[in-house]
Amino acid sequence: MKILIKDTTREEREEIIKNALSCGGGCENCTACWLGGGDPFKMYQDYIDGKREIREINAEYNARYIH
Repeated sequence: MKILIKDTTREEREEIIKNALSCGGGCENCTACWLGGGDPFKMYQDYIDGKREIREINAEYNARYIH
């Protein structure tokens, strides 16, 4: 499955994020918000907009917890 910005359309990136974040259990089962990630869909907005790759966003998020 292609996920790089150069290989996907905006619509495809929206679907990738939607599918990746769809746990089916509701927000109470997601740790992104209470761990400081905020709204997980907003967290990946730069990817959807074609500004930053998923790996860059994840690395920035993880860097807050790795010292």
